[in-house]
Amino acid sequence: MNVAVIGTGYVGLVTGVCLAQMGSSVTCIDIDEDKIRKLQSGQSPIYEDGLEELLQTNLDQKKLNFTSDYKKGLADKDVIVIAVGTPQNNDGSADLSALFAACRAIAKHMDEDTIIVTKSTVPIGTNERIKHNIEQHSPKSMAAKVVSCPEFLRQGSAVHDTFNADRIIIGSEDNDALETVGKLYQPFNIPIVKTDLRSAEMIKYASNAFLATKISFINEFANLCERVGANVDDVSKGIGMDGRIGKHFLKAGAGYGGSCFPKDLSAIISDGRSAGYPMSILESVQYVNDRQSELLADKISKRFGRLNNKTIAVLGLAFKPGTDDMRNAPSIPLIKKMVDAGANIKAFDPAAAKNAINVLPKDIVYAGTIGEALHQASCAVILTDWKDVKEYQPDSFKKYLASPIIFDGRNCFPLEKMKDSGIEYHSIGRPPVYPGNS
Repeated sequence: MNVAVIGTGYVGLVTGVCLAQMGSSVTCIDIDEDKIRKLQSGQSPIYEDGLEELLQTNLDQKKLNFTSDYKKGLADKDVIVIAVGTPQNNDGSADLSALFAACRAIAKHMDEDTIIVTKSTVPIGTNERIKHNIEQHSPKSMAAKVVSCPEFLRQGSAVHDTFNADRIIIGSEDNDALETVGKLYQPFNIPIVKTDLRSAEMIKYASNAFLATKISFINEFANLCERVGANVDDVSKGIGMDGRIGKHFLKAGAGYGGSCFPKDLSAIISDGRSAGYPMSILESVQYVNDRQSELLADKISKRFGRLNNKTIAVLGLAFKPGTDDMRNAPSIPLIKKMVDAGANIKAFDPAAAKNAINVLPKDIVYAGTIGEALHQASCAVILTDWKDVKEYQPDSFKKYLASPIIFDGRNCFPLEKMKDSGIEYHSIGRPPVYPGNS
């Protein structure tokens, strides 16, 4: 099919590249002309495993194009995919200004039979507003066909997830549109669930809300484990073996971040308030997550008494490994709190340092290697479980640190390994390890 994708951010670019890889002719549209020029040259603006290689391959094969010209980009398209950002407003609701700006541009140039597919995460009922908005701004009388097709991609593995998804959700009140979008995704050989517009929108929010709930749930129990002498690793394993619960998203840590979970929880909580139904469970999920990195900072402060003039090595800045995304990363509030307490921060991240400069305090030192970050630091704080960090050997920590102390916000290392390491080791929801106390 001939497809246009509006927006070349994380969702839009991955969607466009992967649709091209599966045989569609794809034109990606973005108003950022500098970004378009980079994409036309084969450079990906985001760090995502395997994305740039597929981008270059499909550019070379002429199956993928990029433009800032809506008229050119939307000409003769069977499907137009909207994948613009829907960031969070101050009140927690979704900012739909970019979405409706895209709708107005679509209305001017789309063909009457073109199907609009919404990939952006939007509040319940938004796709009906999209339909109305396009019809209202179209210069000709037409009935817009709108399909909700939410994405379920994990940053760091988005390309893999696109080709290996558990399901594809498509919702519409137009059966012909459902059939066409089903055919668009048929080459992926992934189960397709067809439903109505509002149910498709709700599935996206419910999925992310449930996963976020599991993370805050296990972190709540991790905090209790520390106080009563239990081990959250064993608790996670024990409950995860129950098929009704499942083992995924039960790893204790410094909390979730990124562009999806925080924003989507705020949006659905806002929707609940608007509908007269407070989402009490999800409000608690937010509360637990917001305090999780604070608890780690408090643990560090309690250990040292005062952080004034202490040099602290922070390993990992991105909200998760495999991405350079700093949005809502737990490293942000934790580092700010330590800086406010007078600490000097040396930070290492293999991908996110360039983005971190824009959101972290200005006087942070960015190291090019783990060893450089650790050199003569009072302790190490692990905030992202990058492979490089997980494979770093205890002897190397001891070699570079002024004091062999680690605060592990991602539980990267087995306790048994650390008991014989000669390192003072503090993790999340597990008993601390002290040298000579094996």
